[in-house]
Amino acid sequence: PYRVGINQNLFLEASLHSSDPSLKLFLDTCVASPTRHNFTTKFYPIIENGCAKDPTYATYYSPFRHTLRFKFSAFQFIQSNPEVYLQCELVVCRAYDYSSRCYQGCLQRSKRETSS
Repeated sequence: PYRVGINQNLFLEASLHSSDPSLKLFLDTCVASPTRHNFTTKFYPIIENGCAKDPTYATYYSPFRHTLRFKFSAFQFIQSNPEVYLQCELVVCRAYDYSSRCYQGCLQRSKRETSS
């Protein structure tokens, strides 16, 4: 557990522990939930498909391709316990493989047209 006050910046770092220097990390999805076992019923997206959904989300420079640094402002779910759980999905790619998911960035899903 890590304690932080509401609206304070929460700084995070994710690292890939590998001796292969040609690997790169990409943060694809990161969601928060008021419970540790359910991230689908009640959740708050911070990042989806590589796209920032929370306006307080920001990335920070890392000198290493296998390390990600980011932050967002701490919050609490309304009518829930004060705990917030975080679940993130990262992608590991070969560095400089520009066709990989790591280099595609934010993937906006296009809205479908509805027929009458």
